Amino acid sequence: MMKRLGCVLLISFFFLFGKEVNAQRFGYIDSGFILQKMPAYANAQAEVEKLSQSWQKEIENMRAELDKLQKSYQAEEILLTPDMKVKRQEEINKKDTEIREFQRRMFGFEGALFKRRQELIRPAQDQLFEAVEKIVRQRGLNFMFDKSGDVVMLYTDPRHDYTEFVLEELGLASKEQNAAGAQPANALRDDPADIPPLPEGATTPANPTNKKTQTSRPPAPVKKKNN
Repeated sequence: MMKRLGCVLLISFFFLFGKEVNAQRFGYIDSGFILQKMPAYANAQAEVEKLSQSWQKEIENMRAELDKLQKSYQAEEILLTPDMKVKRQEEINKKDTEIREFQRRMFGFEGALFKRRQELIRPAQDQLFEAVEKIVRQRGLNFMFDKSGDVVMLYTDPRHDYTEFVLEELGLASKEQNAAGAQPANALRDDPADIPPLPEGATTPANPTNKKTQTSRPPAPVKKKNN
């Protein structure tokens, strides 16, 4: 919903202020790609993952205790009095509620994990913003969009992509870090048999001299002047 709203706002902006925008300079970046290259962001993600696994392990232990209570009740239910059954059922329900509450506080919307992640990645985000601000000033840009943000970019001209400039500002613009990944073994490849033949007389890089010969016309007769 937010992406759709952002797209509508962006289109409306260019429609209403088309003439003014033509005189402005703008660019875009891929903040998601840049953040993945930043060591500070990678360290923050690793710490968040470690914290998540720790809390998840705690929830599993609590569920094991709940399962033990339920099995014990089922095995002894026939021997329990009505009052004892109520007491054991309340104990089971209380344990189940504790687990749900703990899970909500740790992993729920704006829970402890969400807040901790925001705290850890904030320094990396601030560093990215400062680098973008420098590039905007250096290049004299008026707008900078984020390709991985909420605004849907239906088409992007590579000439306006300033991602590499931001990486360079951050000291991350190296061939080793930004090289394209290896092509998968099962990736599609062009089969020469599937390529249609070129029209007769067309030129190719391998055979640039293969040009269509032009038939020479006989010279026009020259009229003699009468003396």
